[in-house]
Amino acid sequence: MRVLKILCAILALAIASPALARPAPDSFADLAGKLLPTVVNISTSQTLKAPPPTAMPKLPPGSPLEDLFKNLLPRGNTPRHVTSLGSGFIIDPSGYIVTNNHVIDDSDAITVILSDGISLPARVVGRDTKTDLALLKVTSKRPLPATRFGDSDKARIGDWVIAIGDPFGIGSTVTAGIVSARNRNINAGPYDDFIQTDAPINRGNSGGPLFDMDGNVIGINSQIFSPSGGSVGIGFAIPSNLARQVVGQLRQFGTARRGWIGVRIQQVTSEIAEGLGLVNMKGALVAGVTDGGPAAKAGLRNGDLITGFDGKAVPDDRALPRIVADTPIGKTVNMDVLRRGSKQTLRITVQKLADDAKPDRAVKPPPAPVKSQSRLTQLGLSLGALDAAARARFKIGASVQGVLVTAVEDGSVAGEKKVQPGDVIVEISSQAVKTAADVSKKIEADAKAGKKVALLLISRSGDLTFVGLRLN
Repeated sequence: MRVLKILCAILALAIASPALARPAPDSFADLAGKLLPTVVNISTSQTLKAPPPTAMPKLPPGSPLEDLFKNLLPRGNTPRHVTSLGSGFIIDPSGYIVTNNHVIDDSDAITVILSDGISLPARVVGRDTKTDLALLKVTSKRPLPATRFGDSDKARIGDWVIAIGDPFGIGSTVTAGIVSARNRNINAGPYDDFIQTDAPINRGNSGGPLFDMDGNVIGINSQIFSPSGGSVGIGFAIPSNLARQVVGQLRQFGTARRGWIGVRIQQVTSEIAEGLGLVNMKGALVAGVTDGGPAAKAGLRNGDLITGFDGKAVPDDRALPRIVADTPIGKTVNMDVLRRGSKQTLRITVQKLADDAKPDRAVKPPPAPVKSQSRLTQLGLSLGALDAAARARFKIGASVQGVLVTAVEDGSVAGEKKVQPGDVIVEISSQAVKTAADVSKKIEADAKAGKKVALLLISRSGDLTFVGLRLN
């Protein structure tokens, strides 16, 4: 009876305990042998325009240097052919292949080399620069061995992974390591959410798969951190859950179709949280709303804190763009907002993302700075009038109203928060300002009221952003 109780206790403990990590495999050979045929080498070629011919220097008639210069100087009119190598993997037996966009970007011809050495010409089905993904198609007389996407959200830090690709063009190579980190933002694009791994990844591995121990693709190897150009154990892969949706859209539409609500957001820092009276720093702070966009129609305002979207929590400013991008176009969803401490739920209809460009403007000398006040001096700010010369100099649109920052002292409070000349202070603590005196008066009032942070709403290159400056 006692033995039975002990066994029951052990069983209950095992059920209640989290899953144990898999032990290190004795060998990766069986898994590698199964997966190698699904990975391909990708060869691209590009024709560069010939440089203009270089003029022969003037030499005395019959100079012995004439023949020398004829041989050394480029003659022009001869285009150069450049080739590059990368990796990819087959996701459909009919010949669909996933790789990085930068592997095939600007190429004139693409050739896919299968594991058995057969070369097939490939065409581009679609590409997406924002996530650096591309989908290719080859035609084969026989079904091709294909792999499948796994669930990258299940990948844990410390899990074993293997990478297969064509490093330095030497041929298919298998390397192994672990998931070193997740949700990495390396400023490669607006939807950064990389898996970091120490599985050796080098030039030529780009576009190749990162497999879990079940043989599922959980990432597409895309970037490396390397001062030397070789692997130093820090590689980055696009998560499969992001890639799966983008690749599906490339296959269906030839391009990625992302949701858009017309809002600019920023991170909630400790100073901003204190300035807004927030209990914690979770959520995405609204720093700008596009006129006529979905957010504007829903009633979203600058200073609102988005904490939830379509039933999903928004922990920070990085999460919201990915959640919105993945939301079906035309869907109307609930958006949870914290406005001046009050919780609200807005209804918003997601639209399709479109790219816009900003026109160039003339540059003129900056205006002379206005004499700073004592509190402004402490913060390291010099301010000036937002006149026509200032707008031209810093490319500030006519719709922007406020006070121009003309100089920022190095090492000051404002300098540490990356305030810079050309910024326009639009509001301080939700109060509009039009002159340097308005700024000084409001900051002095906030300080006298016992506030520890002056919350500035700044317009920079047409975009709004909140900056919290400590007053003590």
